[in-house]
Amino acid sequence: MPRSQPLPEDLGASFTIGAARDLGVGAGRLRGGDLIRPYSGVRARIPPRLEREEDPYAEQRRLRIEQALRYAPRLRPRQYFSHETAAALWGGPLPLVPQGRGIEVHVSTLGEGPLVRAAGVVRHRGDPRLVRVRTDLGVPVASPVSTWAQLGRLPFPDLVALGDFLCRVWRRGVGRPQPGRAPLATVAQLRSAVAAGRRPGGPSLREAIEWIREDSWSPRESEVRCLLVSAGLPEPELNVDLFDGGAFLGCVDLVYRAQKVAIEYLGRVHADSWGTDVERLARLRAAGWTVIEVTAELLADPRELVRRVHRALGF
Repeated sequence: MPRSQPLPEDLGASFTIGAARDLGVGAGRLRGGDLIRPYSGVRARIPPRLEREEDPYAEQRRLRIEQALRYAPRLRPRQYFSHETAAALWGGPLPLVPQGRGIEVHVSTLGEGPLVRAAGVVRHRGDPRLVRVRTDLGVPVASPVSTWAQLGRLPFPDLVALGDFLCRVWRRGVGRPQPGRAPLATVAQLRSAVAAGRRPGGPSLREAIEWIREDSWSPRESEVRCLLVSAGLPEPELNVDLFDGGAFLGCVDLVYRAQKVAIEYLGRVHADSWGTDVERLARLRAAGWTVIEVTAELLADPRELVRRVHRALGF
């Protein structure tokens, strides 16, 4: 088969050599320059190059998903994606992997059976009493609740942020997306999962449950909230629609309503909406609100962030 000939669509983005040969793909085509060899016995199509710079968190989530899908053809019965890989597949936030360290795929075996042995794969054994596996994403993956309960060794703010993501309630409001969409998990479900048996990081999981909220929309919001409350400041309201005499001012990330203090995290995802954000914050200030804009640089200086909020609240 000539190298330029298209591959059968039935193979998908990642496939085993055996599956390709069953469809008549020859050895020469499997050495084509448009394919990579992520794992022994597996070939994958090279994904298209992105035209714009990605947020680093989104980039790492994409890479985790790509690596999982490349490994998927090698999964055996009772094997499933778990831990950080499962979190990425569900769309959840995770801390950045330090530069220079590879992103690994996490594969668990449910109950008895051989564990995975492959470079770049972290193997685990799942307890059938504590893990639920779902297949509605197209591959076997630990459920959102099981995934969160597997990650008790994450840094505490990241554990809270992942719980916030899974338990977000999609409420109705001005311009809010997908109102009524079901959350991936509930706090009650997370609590039951932790109580069901011993888990790595159990004390951290139990503490994090008390910090999870249903109205946080981003991991950076979760981090700011944890930082402020840990510093002894009151807990702010989250993602509040604010009005002035019936006129909609905007939805604000964190709000101290009594003091008319609004806190907005402005990250890379706001680049496309910069003009809209400027006008929204201007409306808030014109209506008498004190607005604190939190950038990645300010979040990296938590003492200064706490000082600004403390001063704005008049404490």
